[in-house]
Amino acid sequence: MSTIQAARLLSRRSHVLPGQLHVTELFFEVPKNYARPDAGTLKLFGRSVRKHERPIVPLSASDLASRDKLPYLIYLQGGPGFGNREPQNMALTQTALSRGYQVLYLDYRGTGLSTPINADHVLAQGDPVQQAEYLKLFRANSIVRDLEAVRLCLTQDFEEEKKAWSIFGQSFGGFVGLTYLSKYPHGLREVFLTGGLAPVKRTADDVYRATYKKLIERNEAYYRKYPEDIAVVRRLAEYIQQKGEIPLPSGGKLSVQLFLTLGLAFGGHGGLDDIHSLVLRLATDLDQFNFFTRASLAAFESHISFDTNPIYAILHEAIYNTKQRGALPSNWAADRIGRGFRSFSWLADPVDFLKSTLPSEPLYFSGEMVYPFYFQGATGPELARTAAAADILAKTEEWDEDLYDEDQLRRNEVPVYAVSYIDDMYVDFELARETAALVKRIKVHETNGWYHDAVRSKSEEVFTALFKMRDDCID
Repeated sequence: MSTIQAARLLSRRSHVLPGQLHVTELFFEVPKNYARPDAGTLKLFGRSVRKHERPIVPLSASDLASRDKLPYLIYLQGGPGFGNREPQNMALTQTALSRGYQVLYLDYRGTGLSTPINADHVLAQGDPVQQAEYLKLFRANSIVRDLEAVRLCLTQDFEEEKKAWSIFGQSFGGFVGLTYLSKYPHGLREVFLTGGLAPVKRTADDVYRATYKKLIERNEAYYRKYPEDIAVVRRLAEYIQQKGEIPLPSGGKLSVQLFLTLGLAFGGHGGLDDIHSLVLRLATDLDQFNFFTRASLAAFESHISFDTNPIYAILHEAIYNTKQRGALPSNWAADRIGRGFRSFSWLADPVDFLKSTLPSEPLYFSGEMVYPFYFQGATGPELARTAAAADILAKTEEWDEDLYDEDQLRRNEVPVYAVSYIDDMYVDFELARETAALVKRIKVHETNGWYHDAVRSKSEEVFTALFKMRDDCID
């Protein structure tokens, strides 16, 4: 593995926030392409946070230095394609501070404030082939190099035993964590994963065959809880079909296909209720006005944030592409695999699907899948402008390197503590088990009591389970 140079710290500004938080805003500079360091740079943004203390007796110089050099825990955000929320809004912050860490929330390259990907910036890279080559630089293999570069920068004057840091990966953050564990294990003290045991031995096709089956279960749960929505959802779909593509406030087009992608929310606590509330709102619009109001359409748009977080759509299937899997392109795997399930055959022809199904038959929503029609103006203008590059990525057979080193994971010596959800709609439990069996020195807490977003919805219970695995012994 190539040697990483420390990131260059561009700026550091600190503030005190309510809740006894001392937050420092940091900007770093790193190579755009680590294989070609002279090809330009990117900026990374992060916030480090530690306790703000006002002791009765002023701290000595050595105490101040020790406070500033607490061991780091870095949070790896889910996604791909999303930046971090502010530290005061993260459940992990207080738990980590109470255990003696300082916490770093670093936006991945291309997200948040870290040279965020947007259509104008992508198009400026050249023709679609050049755009696709640029977008390849935003996968986990580049992200972990950024993380290692930032670690070297922040800990360069730390005592040797404090230079390695801990990582906490949620969902896609867990995928990144396993890539980090594969490539730079010497930089890690310990690894925490929640819903993030990536299917390292599987292709995108394997993943979607599994997750569509779990998605069917969640649709069934939805209609058991809200049986009245069987008729209501069909009524809404038929209205949308009759009107054609309904303009959305941000420039997208509401079609039957886009409407039936709302199941993304089904994978989290309260997700069934959220979608019922939106369905009720849209149906009430039709009852009162015989059209959808702007407020309701804006509420719908809040569930499809692909245009404001384009990496999520552009690189979603690319997180499963590895050289070890036979250099297979993803080739819009979610769309191809979905069409093979009768419940999701609306992907091929929504008009025919509505005609060929009985009025009493429930319409099933898709989940964490990305489809080609997203890039045809359905979600807004941003994705449409990157459609050519996205299609090239979907058909790419050769990637520069593997995201995971299975041999390294087999001989891993860094302690790993994972929470794995039996009813996870996004990261299939059986595939996660397969990965857990591969990784040496891992402990896994398996549960059917929580869903994928439990790190936010059930944070206290999740943190208790993780730290019990770390701190307690097994006799």
